[in-house]
Amino acid sequence: MKTATVGVWAVIGGMLIGMWAGGHPDNLPDSLREIFVADEVQQSVSDQAAELIHDNYFRATDPDQVQDSSINGMVRQIRRQYHDRFSHYFTPKQNEQLSESLQGSFSGVGMTVGANAKKGLEVGYVFRKSPADEAGLKAGDVIVEVNGESIRGEDVDLIVAKIKGPEGTDVTLGVRKAGKGPVRDFKLTREEIRVPITANRIRKVDGKSLGYVQLTTFSQGAGLALRRAVERVIGKGAEGIVIDLRDNGGGLLEEAVFTSSVFLDEGDVVVETRSRSQGNTTYRAVKGKVDSPPLVVLVNRNTASAAEILAAALQTDLDTPVVGTRTFGKGLFQQVLSLENGGALDLSVGEFLTADGVSLAGKGLKPDVYAPLPKGARRDVQLDRAFQTLSGEVDG
Repeated sequence: MKTATVGVWAVIGGMLIGMWAGGHPDNLPDSLREIFVADEVQQSVSDQAAELIHDNYFRATDPDQVQDSSINGMVRQIRRQYHDRFSHYFTPKQNEQLSESLQGSFSGVGMTVGANAKKGLEVGYVFRKSPADEAGLKAGDVIVEVNGESIRGEDVDLIVAKIKGPEGTDVTLGVRKAGKGPVRDFKLTREEIRVPITANRIRKVDGKSLGYVQLTTFSQGAGLALRRAVERVIGKGAEGIVIDLRDNGGGLLEEAVFTSSVFLDEGDVVVETRSRSQGNTTYRAVKGKVDSPPLVVLVNRNTASAAEILAAALQTDLDTPVVGTRTFGKGLFQQVLSLENGGALDLSVGEFLTADGVSLAGKGLKPDVYAPLPKGARRDVQLDRAFQTLSGEVDG
């Protein structure tokens, strides 16, 4: 099975970004191949224009910057034409920075984040006792600057790469608390972050013992971790389980299959992928299903990619109620294609479809029970609503 990156969201403390393998620009549609794979005449004109600018423009120009601008123009064109939020060009410097951030020697500040196109990078889940937690950052805060530079319009993975860095080094984040007010600077010292994949507990509701399992990421081992957490709450007498996928930005496609397989019958469709360059594939649940009690899935607008796949699979195949707000709507997966100049294209090469053939791209998964979390709420009313819904499922 291929390992794929299906999340645009990132856990700043120690999350890896997967890449889809295979594919080639020659497999692009004619309109895109004309943009990306120029013939000799087109290439000649492009080189000629760059040379004329370099030799004749009234100010000295940097050929590399001119080339970067040209490639960025191509990517902006396909983003506009196909309403694609996720394709990006990484300059050689940016690509190097992104590659370095994936190395084990690089650490983070301990939180999940999600892109907010109008505001910046919204803080999702903050891990306890992490640098972000100790600095006072909270869910709903919005990062607008990194080390004094605006992050407006930048790719989420690239922003995450800037925030990550060697353990013991500092990073300054410009933050609007709760997304409002003036920008405040928070200086954080990076640490090695051990991301807890799951958390679980039992809660009494209407005299019933109901389980709670939070899944924070779809990194390697997520399926096994979820299975163990589910078995743990069942062992404690859970009559039903809330699966909390809020602020989960996704991760590996294979882990979306493995987590779904905790609940689905072997052979049930988890997700389908369609790609011109990589073909169409149907991913099905594997054996090893847990005999679980009734479920409810809890989501929010920061639930993305692999997390959306799991939620949609349970909603479609098991009629599991989904509680919360509409999810992010990733729906597309990307492939990183290296360029001769040292840069790279992070190019959307395919889309995901739910088990019933629906694309979530740009629209997300609609919850069965709408339950927003008001700003400044002192109680987790979303979770309360999920437990109330689950209690009804247990009675039913």
